[in-house]
Amino acid sequence: MRKLSQILFAAFVFSTAAWGQVTSYKVGEKVNYLVHYGPITGGEASLELISEQLNGQEVWHSVMMAKTTGMTDAFFKVLDIYEVYIDPLTQLPVKSVRNVREGRYRKYNVVLFDHKTRSDSAILTSDLSGIHIAPPGIHDIVSCFYFLRNNILTRETVLEPDKTYTIMTWFTDELYPIILRYKGIEEVKTRLGRIRCYKFNPVTEVGRLFETEEDVSFWFSADKNFLPVKIRFDIFVGSFNIEIVSYEGLANPLEIVRK
Repeated sequence: MRKLSQILFAAFVFSTAAWGQVTSYKVGEKVNYLVHYGPITGGEASLELISEQLNGQEVWHSVMMAKTTGMTDAFFKVLDIYEVYIDPLTQLPVKSVRNVREGRYRKYNVVLFDHKTRSDSAILTSDLSGIHIAPPGIHDIVSCFYFLRNNILTRETVLEPDKTYTIMTWFTDELYPIILRYKGIEEVKTRLGRIRCYKFNPVTEVGRLFETEEDVSFWFSADKNFLPVKIRFDIFVGSFNIEIVSYEGLANPLEIVRK
């Protein structure tokens, strides 16, 4: 269950532009999702971006939360919160927090990101594992989501089927490359209406949960927001779906094909 939870966050899952160049998202954006296992609604998730002060510096604070609901919550309670504080000028993470509660399992970890001391690398300081040297421009699992939207999708005039995009992240105290394969455009049915989307398959690790490298799929709105609309996980025990149900504070109008 912990492995699945980590992958859920990574799918969301999931840089370098200046403040004035941001076009795909803005402070105040919040998106809410429902988590389904087949016909059963078993959880809720949300992703929010606000402006705060951290050590006297203005930062963007993004909070990703997922929790179980209903009967699922009664059998196995999950409350996972992932936070990242982002420098608005570089859009790189300066601090991340992983707060995981799944059944009796608990994990809390704070990681500080130093992108300035060394020009050829980043220095990461983890509460749990100490100091690490990482590639320059490294992201955490939440900030890479914003990088994808604003620094990859906005710059691709034409997305080529089966082309892959790689973003290096730091996740669960180790280097974790996010590799995304573009599959094409699909129309996705949601509670908000039908939304035209770009479909990607993150390259997954075959083994304990997945039978192929393409057992995870997710869809971003094919408009100026590149908003995550739906995520699907095909695992040995069935399929999980995460679907958008509401939103607020988008940088651009969400384009809905029809209600």
